[in-house]
Amino acid sequence: MWPQIQAEEKLRLVYETIEIPAMLALIDMEEAGILIDSEKLNDQSDELAKTIAALEVQAHELAGQPFNLGSPKQLGDILFEKLGYKPVKKTAKGAPSTDEDVLETLAQNYPLPKTLLEWRGLSKLKSTYTDKLPRMVDPITRRVHTTFSQAVAVTGRLASSEPNLQNIPIRNAEGRRIRQAFIAPAGCSLVSADYSQIELRIMAHLSEDAGLLDAFSKGEDVHRATASEIFGTPREEVTSEQRRYAKVINFGLIYGMSAFGLAQNLDIEREAARLYIERYFNRYPGVARYMDSIKAQARQQGYVETVFGRRLWLAEIRSPNGPRRAAAERAAINAPMQGTAADLIKLAMIKLQSALREQGLASRMLLQVHDELVLEAPDSELASLQALLPQVMTSVASLKVPLEVSVGYGPNWDEAH
Repeated sequence: MWPQIQAEEKLRLVYETIEIPAMLALIDMEEAGILIDSEKLNDQSDELAKTIAALEVQAHELAGQPFNLGSPKQLGDILFEKLGYKPVKKTAKGAPSTDEDVLETLAQNYPLPKTLLEWRGLSKLKSTYTDKLPRMVDPITRRVHTTFSQAVAVTGRLASSEPNLQNIPIRNAEGRRIRQAFIAPAGCSLVSADYSQIELRIMAHLSEDAGLLDAFSKGEDVHRATASEIFGTPREEVTSEQRRYAKVINFGLIYGMSAFGLAQNLDIEREAARLYIERYFNRYPGVARYMDSIKAQARQQGYVETVFGRRLWLAEIRSPNGPRRAAAERAAINAPMQGTAADLIKLAMIKLQSALREQGLASRMLLQVHDELVLEAPDSELASLQALLPQVMTSVASLKVPLEVSVGYGPNWDEAH
């Protein structure tokens, strides 16, 4: 394959200046591992077991009979036969589906699916993290060592496995409590450095939309600016609800969300969602132009590229199957942003590794979770690191909008982030 890579200058640069140097940083991170508080996780497992058992009792009461919550067949019988809910979609074998999307749709109107979602979420946290992590502590280092894979996600994002430390939920209290069990040794702190709204900034760079470029260059709250544009409200009068809607729209459109998807997400009428999207594109015409042009480019050449030239192939972009083609078109919009963000954080890791060595610091990188880097630092180096991280991470590339990095630290991962 090397002659093929050599023949394409952009691909050669991705290989030589991003992937190979990033691999060397990842080796050090995998070897370093991260300290966890097994006792805290065992206590959390016990508490989760009680909550899960209570949710099971609640589900049986709502169903009017006991049943196995983990059995799709029994669950389907309860929901669609006994309780008479209307099926949302079917499985490949023709039975009514009971997957997460279906339960989320049904949970808008019925209490049982909501309880089932809670039960599933907590059961997964318990089996994947609170039960499993203490068993994965290395007997010699007393740390957990994840494996980072560079060639799993087509966008170039790193994948973490055995254990996967990139999927611990951050939006719910239980997920945050699990992060509290990732700790720093005595005399040290965990430090978290996070790119702020990185994919939206990349969207502004790629689309060159005047409105987005202006909002970011002035350091404005881009969700507030979007809400002001969509709802026709002065920026200082935008409500928290309007800002929440704008945030969903901003991030939703990056992932190619349709009016139907937006309506579901915001729990509003589809016509209202269509109107919001229409207003968004009227206010940010550069974004609409970019989305149309990137889909056309993908159809023409079969792939899209990141800012740095990584190729993201879209096998279904010319598929005669409508849903598959639509999914490939959504990927064509999102992949350059997600892929560019992945390239940026790898470049940041490479540059940071060099900077730490040059400055003779004992601080070291432990984890990368999408747009976030987690480091372990002696408390005596915290001040140096707080200055160094934003300086390094914002200087790895020059986009049409400024990059921003927020840094936090604490005795555990939750407090650092």
